[in-house]
Amino acid sequence: MSQYMMALDSGTTSCRCILFDHEGNVCAMAQKELTQYYPKLGWVEHDAEEIWAVQLEAAREAMNSLHIGATDIHAIGITNQRETTVVWNRLTGKPICRAIVWQCRRTAEFCDELKRSGAAGDFSAKTGLPVDPYFSGTKLRWVLDNVPNARESAQRGELLFGTVETWLIWNLTHGAAHVTDYSNASRTMLFNINNLDWDKDILKALKIPRTMLPEVRPSSCIYGETSPDLFGAPIPIGGAAGDQQAALFGQTCFLPGDAKNTYGTGGFLLMNTGSKPIFSRNGLVTTIAWGVDGQVEYALEGSIFVSGAAIQWLRDELGIIKSAADTEAIALQADGTNGCYMVPAFTGLGTPYWDPYARGAIVGLTRGVNRNHIVRATLDSMCYQVCDVLRAMEADSGIRLTSLKVDGGASANSYLLQTQADLLNVSVCKPRCIETTALGAAYLAGLSSGYWRSCEELRKNWKADRIFVPDMPPQERAQRLAGWKEAVGRVLR
Repeated sequence: MSQYMMALDSGTTSCRCILFDHEGNVCAMAQKELTQYYPKLGWVEHDAEEIWAVQLEAAREAMNSLHIGATDIHAIGITNQRETTVVWNRLTGKPICRAIVWQCRRTAEFCDELKRSGAAGDFSAKTGLPVDPYFSGTKLRWVLDNVPNARESAQRGELLFGTVETWLIWNLTHGAAHVTDYSNASRTMLFNINNLDWDKDILKALKIPRTMLPEVRPSSCIYGETSPDLFGAPIPIGGAAGDQQAALFGQTCFLPGDAKNTYGTGGFLLMNTGSKPIFSRNGLVTTIAWGVDGQVEYALEGSIFVSGAAIQWLRDELGIIKSAADTEAIALQADGTNGCYMVPAFTGLGTPYWDPYARGAIVGLTRGVNRNHIVRATLDSMCYQVCDVLRAMEADSGIRLTSLKVDGGASANSYLLQTQADLLNVSVCKPRCIETTALGAAYLAGLSSGYWRSCEELRKNWKADRIFVPDMPPQERAQRLAGWKEAVGRVLR
């Protein structure tokens, strides 16, 4: 058996490659940043060709660091920023425009039109998603309506659509495979999660030709092999999942009621709900978690548009921190936030508010508020948003969580995780390997390729690094949560 599993982790701000061994240990890692484009207010774009180029570069760099070749890689799993929309010409392989990133709000007005037409209820019943610019469907409609000659080319069958994993697999196989997995398909607002097929009525309503859409396959499945010229020999591509579903799998949340939160660019809390979808009454998204061994599992999800991106804002736009790693020490220098709350609604608010027009604010500013207070309030905002999502999740599922698994870059911040435990009043569990998104992709590929035999074998790999136990008086918790609710109310439209 080949020695390593390769995970390609194509995120919002960077592309990474991680090589894992059989025990789930990180053996090598390479990371390349992605250029962010903001051509208009509320618009966010990526260069899809850059995504492919830097992802390939990261993979080769990780292999080179261990002095290994393609025959040392058992299989490749892919995980990706979800909802980001790529449209390319099937003949030239070239994108017809920049990729429209999941954060982009350019289709907000069109979504409002859909809601006014009464279509939202039907869309939600079929897809599990609210009508929102977040998802891929209206982004694809925008491309067809606004890029010159796009609709005509699509009608001639010349254009292909995909989210990022589809684009990567297409390039890795040199166009031999135009596929997606159940988890990513369920994020497009085009896929019926009840009958597991692209929905013809939604495609008709959005004027999207079905010929553009990829084949939908299980999340753990051999999609094809890499072209031999890329790594020197073919490597099986054995799994794919959207980043948050991959993190849920990597955290071994295999049973109904198991839940995790990822602190990434955005924040994403998912709960496994088993083999049947639970449709939310409290602003959550119903999504497919994965398809493995002939069984589709579902999840409830709360989507926080801005989580770690708020820390990037402190660094890049305000210049009040040098690095994200500084925030823990700075926050601990402050005794509270001096009454201020940071609401990072830079691109609207997601679960449970779903207000694309909300904008960020720092509420409660007084002359005594300083840099330390603002940094602490920004970290706290990441925790408050998780509280909003978890309470909605408990209401929908009827399950009262007693612990929450966490991952993502910001989970290295102990102040953040202790505050999260205090505000939620549940234990917060950080695994030894916080690279659970990439690990989930590796696990999915490893199951389909025989590297691992079963989910039970994967569960044995999960080990806790630290468990944060709540230690906040109930009255303080209630006061702080009430202040957050008041701050959010100030930014809602």
